[in-house]
Amino acid sequence: MKLLLVEDEPFLLDEMETYLTEQGYRCEKATTFEEGQEKLHLYEYDLVVLDITLPGGNGLHLLQILKSEHKNSGVLIVSAKNSLRDKVDGLQMGADDYITKPFHMEELNARIFALLRRRSFEGENEIRFDQLVINLTAKTVVYGNEPILLTKKEYELLLYFIVNKNRVVSRQSIAEHLWGDHYDMADNYDTVYVHTKNLRKKLAYHMNVDYIKTIHGMGYKWASA
Repeated sequence: MKLLLVEDEPFLLDEMETYLTEQGYRCEKATTFEEGQEKLHLYEYDLVVLDITLPGGNGLHLLQILKSEHKNSGVLIVSAKNSLRDKVDGLQMGADDYITKPFHMEELNARIFALLRRRSFEGENEIRFDQLVINLTAKTVVYGNEPILLTKKEYELLLYFIVNKNRVVSRQSIAEHLWGDHYDMADNYDTVYVHTKNLRKKLAYHMNVDYIKTIHGMGYKWASA
């Protein structure tokens, strides 16, 4: 899952990035209102961790901009200890949850996981498709009774396909999802092709149907039928 961390305290921002990256999230950072606005305009995120007090503007205004562009990112507001008004305003404007400073990284991670699970997978800990079972907590993939061993990128790619099932996803959108700001590392998206090929090969070894369809000139689609 791809996160944008909008926070102007360097130590806290680095701590969040390090911890959440270790939990398997792909994190991008913004330290000012302007930088946050630019990233929200250019990229798609599964969730935005949004501090309210920022150099150059108010985080709630960024929330307004996000909602006005009809983007589907989840939003977790970071608020000061006693700012009840900010929490209420943020929730009324469309934020999904809030966390109050100071907080433990474990609590932040738990809130992010619960929010993403609720938004993307209707609150379930497991995703089931045919006989394929993905455990979101353990990050395991099983078909029937047999585990399918995937790399981190293959696991992220599988989730991305299933979340977008029956929709064509371009190689660019996959690259942005897997690598964020650094997606242009994948020259001509050859790396997307390699990861997709490896994922299909591993799934095909266990499954009788290849659900990942190549849409020539456009990208790929996880087809449910």
